[in-house]
Amino acid sequence: RLLEDPDIVARVRTDPRAFMEDLRTPAILDEVQNTPEILAYVRTRIDAAPRRAGQWILTGSQDAALMRGVTESLAGRAAVFQLLPLSTQETDRVSLLRGGFPEVLARPAAAAVWFRSYVQTYLERDVRAVSAIRDLATFRRFVALLASRCGRVLNRTDLAAPLGVSVPTVSQWLSIMEVTAQIILVPPFFENFGKRLVKSPKLYFVDSGLACHLLGVESEQELSRSPFLGALFEGFVASEILKHQIGAGRPRQLYYFRDQQGLEVDFVVPAGHRRLVLVQAKASRTVMPQMGIPLDRLAAAVQRYQITRFLLYRPREESARLSALRPGVQAGDIGQLLALLSP
Repeated sequence: RLLEDPDIVARVRTDPRAFMEDLRTPAILDEVQNTPEILAYVRTRIDAAPRRAGQWILTGSQDAALMRGVTESLAGRAAVFQLLPLSTQETDRVSLLRGGFPEVLARPAAAAVWFRSYVQTYLERDVRAVSAIRDLATFRRFVALLASRCGRVLNRTDLAAPLGVSVPTVSQWLSIMEVTAQIILVPPFFENFGKRLVKSPKLYFVDSGLACHLLGVESEQELSRSPFLGALFEGFVASEILKHQIGAGRPRQLYYFRDQQGLEVDFVVPAGHRRLVLVQAKASRTVMPQMGIPLDRLAAAVQRYQITRFLLYRPREESARLSALRPGVQAGDIGQLLALLSP
């Protein structure tokens, strides 16, 4: 049942017991955060048949509101799964330009219209459900500004100044964007290196298609010429890695490395006991051996780990073979990287 239909919502709020008695299991309740009062009755039904697992699927588009209800009413009775946009492992329609929202993949010609509607709905419904933001116009400018900062180390002052808001306000808005699954903040990887390291996270969008839309990139030709191509590709890779980890039921573990001497590796991915996969993401169609030098330098500094070095690029042939770029460094596409990260 869709708990967004006004008639159904009114019925639930008027007589939730009668509504629940009419439901047969297994049942799916969508947008359940709109009627949190129903969760107590779901709990009663679960407790009445504790051995019948998986009879209730509760979904919602507002993660924070949904989680509040689940943790308060269904503690110990529910398993929680975060569903991000589709991944390359789920469909080959997912791309850097279009991202992974099902509606965009189903109707790519109407992508711009859908994204405009999505941003408006996000501002008017999801953001207001999380926080009482008064100035939605400035928040919308903030969202667009974030897209232009993809791939950069987060600088809250740099975000606050052009918007004319305070740094604490920017921090609050970043938290909203993160809790509503719009952005990814990738923290730095720390070791006892005996050198000064950059300590702020890097910023990416969860969906590369949305980031492209906010930047005005609407075609493959525009994407190939965009000054944001490299940063957008990094964000695409970050999102695919996190989707892979979530889908495998593993902790979300993704880092980057940068020191103040200029050594930078895009992603450091824990992949088992004392094992790290170092990833350099290049949006180019071809790769050269010198692109793997930062991977070698960081690998030399973390010798107590078992290290795998991978240079990720965008080969023109979808079936391009995994290749050795230089001794100890493999080069391949996103699918080959995710296969490498599998247990």
